[in-house]
Amino acid sequence: MKKTFLMTAALALLMAGGAAAADLKFKPGEDSKFNWQSFEDFKKGHDLKGQTLTIFGPWRGEDEALFKIVYAYFTEATGVEIKYSSSENYEQQIVIDTQAGSPPDVAILPQPGLIADLASKGYLSPLGDETQKWLLDNYAAGQSWVDLSTYKGKDGNAALFAFPYKIDVKSLVWYVPENFEDAGYEVPKTMEDLKALTEQIVADGGTPWCIGLGSGGATGWPATDWVEDLMLRTATPETYDKWVTNQIPFTDAAVTGALDEFGWFAKNDKFVDGGAAAVASTDFRDSPKGLFASPPKCYLHHQASFIPSFFPEGTVVGEDADFFYMPPYASKPELGNPVLGAGTLAMITKDTPAARAFIEFLKTPIAHEVWMAQTSFLTPYKSANPEAYANAPMKKQGEILLNSTTFRFDGSDLMPGKIGAGAFWTGMIDFVGGKSAADVAAGVQKSWDAIK
Repeated sequence: MKKTFLMTAALALLMAGGAAAADLKFKPGEDSKFNWQSFEDFKKGHDLKGQTLTIFGPWRGEDEALFKIVYAYFTEATGVEIKYSSSENYEQQIVIDTQAGSPPDVAILPQPGLIADLASKGYLSPLGDETQKWLLDNYAAGQSWVDLSTYKGKDGNAALFAFPYKIDVKSLVWYVPENFEDAGYEVPKTMEDLKALTEQIVADGGTPWCIGLGSGGATGWPATDWVEDLMLRTATPETYDKWVTNQIPFTDAAVTGALDEFGWFAKNDKFVDGGAAAVASTDFRDSPKGLFASPPKCYLHHQASFIPSFFPEGTVVGEDADFFYMPPYASKPELGNPVLGAGTLAMITKDTPAARAFIEFLKTPIAHEVWMAQTSFLTPYKSANPEAYANAPMKKQGEILLNSTTFRFDGSDLMPGKIGAGAFWTGMIDFVGGKSAADVAAGVQKSWDAIK
């Protein structure tokens, strides 16, 4: 998501030392949901006593605490001392550190565009063919992860420079199970069913959708997630890749087709709470509240996994509110089960034995299961035990990743900032305000041409 847009510029450096065995949250050997054999096998093959590993990442606060719990097992297995640091403006800090010749051993970042820039300047070390094959064999939709992790190096040749770790899912539709039960509605399995449900709710006298694009200076971004999800369900992933790099123009029929699909939902007064005019003016944080009104102001809400933060206090996900996978079109079986999302990728910025060992550690089930058993962590790793997830909603989102046939990163985050966090956002406001898909697409393309 566009979290970077919302971040302030203040700098804070957070350091932490290694952990002793006594600090391990889950005792090795106990609780069969963990693959302790993978921990023991890794431990036998890696002795890094006396060495230090520096890691720079985006995680602060709760996520930093959770990551420390994970890397305590790496410390326990190897004897290495870990120093982790982060910054509120980590995107600038990692550029400064690499340019100054004082990078960390490992950098973990959520921005493929920034990773591509670092790789092109020679600041990243290739992870090798073995890691590429590992991703193909062990991550669901493996080719998607290889594609996401492959960038051109300083020599212009493409290589695998990153390892995806900790993924977010965006292809979710939220609803209130009690409302569905009262009305006799079923969770749709196809996009055709979702459209039919939308029309059925109107025929029954209700309003199907709550949609809000308001987000202060970032107003419009929720619509870009809609369009990206629909693009993956109406066009091939290769077309999606060409779109986000402007190898096909924004005015391509595949793009305007996805815009019009979003318009089918958002530009019909009967389909949206408050009518189409309310879509642009409703804050995205307030938009799901209609699900919980009595009688409900809407029955469906498209948003990523973070949205329960804005549900009424005390709402229990899985009971009071639930979600389903944004379904594909039955008429386009060749596109499989695409998933839109985001996530973080680990890279070697200083090639040391400890850095290489850390990447190998990320290939162990235990490196995933320890975080799965807490919160805020999803993985497409097929050998990580789904039973390790801390709760049913996390497990359900993890299953969406495991069942995916294609994964694509948030498209607007892959576009140049002036497009993905500028012209695309404002174009979507114009679109729900009445402009045609063709006119909006032409305007975004004009902005893209201006920065070439």
